[in-house]
Amino acid sequence: MWCLAAGSGGIGQAVHDVSVRFGLNLPLLLSQAVSFCIVALLLHRFAYRPILRALEERRRRIEEGLRNAERIKEELAKTEAARRETLAKAGQDAERILKEAREAAAQLLERESRKAAATASQILEQAKEAGRVEMARMRAELRREMGRLVVEATAKVVGKTLTEEDHRRLIEEAVREIAD
Repeated sequence: MWCLAAGSGGIGQAVHDVSVRFGLNLPLLLSQAVSFCIVALLLHRFAYRPILRALEERRRRIEEGLRNAERIKEELAKTEAARRETLAKAGQDAERILKEAREAAAQLLERESRKAAATASQILEQAKEAGRVEMARMRAELRREMGRLVVEATAKVVGKTLTEEDHRRLIEEAVREIAD
């Protein structure tokens, strides 16, 4: 076979012995190395690079998805905060409206109570006035009736017929006595 070193013995002989013992065939080894390099280059160019590009594209999409998820998470947090704020404001508005309604109801109740009291007072005054008028009418009627009865009684006691002038005078006297 061939010899790597120029002398007998030495390293060249040792390499040759090893190659013979293990069955190493240098031209076959070189052809296999070249074939391996060609296959490796072809795999690198047509398989490894597309796989790397696909992995890079996938990594980029995953990062984009994560950014989108983070953005959505932030938007969701903002939306939740806005919802809470809106609910809090709605609660405050409802509280304010209830308070205003209670105050309006209290004012209306007070106003209507005053109206009712004024109406009741007015009705009571009208009833008192009507009572006074009725009492005065009844007293006047009583005086007339008493005068008539006095005139009749006097006429019976005296036994004579009284003139119109006597009737009037006796009635006035009886009314004055009753009024005192």
